[in-house]
Amino acid sequence: MKIYLLLGTFLISLSLSAQEVKWYSFEEAVALNKKEPRKIMVDVYTSWCKYCKDMDNNTFSNRIIAEYLNTAYYPVKFDAEQKGEISFNNYTYKYVAQGNRGIHELAYVLLQGQMSYPSTVFLNESFEIIHIQKGFVEPVFFDQILKFIGGSHYLNTSWETWSNSYKSPFK
Repeated sequence: MKIYLLLGTFLISLSLSAQEVKWYSFEEAVALNKKEPRKIMVDVYTSWCKYCKDMDNNTFSNRIIAEYLNTAYYPVKFDAEQKGEISFNNYTYKYVAQGNRGIHELAYVLLQGQMSYPSTVFLNESFEIIHIQKGFVEPVFFDQILKFIGGSHYLNTSWETWSNSYKSPFK
């Protein structure tokens, strides 16, 4: 009986320690940013992209990554092929059909016309692009990027200097 009680307690504590990313729509992040400014991280993905799913299953599901994203950023999940309109900065971005697939104009703008999935776009509090990270990124490296940008180190320190001095929580 004691073993079941211990196992149950362990499983409950394990589930309480797990954390998931609280994803927002682009519109929600913009509205929240007006009330409490934060950087915005946009995960630009497509439903058919294998590496996009790998980012979800390996990187964004990591407790350290999720915890930092939820406190330092407004994380946005953005399907580059979504069909809904998005109004932002006095312009309405729309889906543009192209053959069998299409592209959302906002994804095109965020990725500066270089469509690659997954891509992670980091915006400052004024919605200016800080950095675009293309491709799948392992949690250890993604943690460094998140903290370099989230802590505004990019404003006064080179990546090389900062990353060489960074103490990773993954060790």
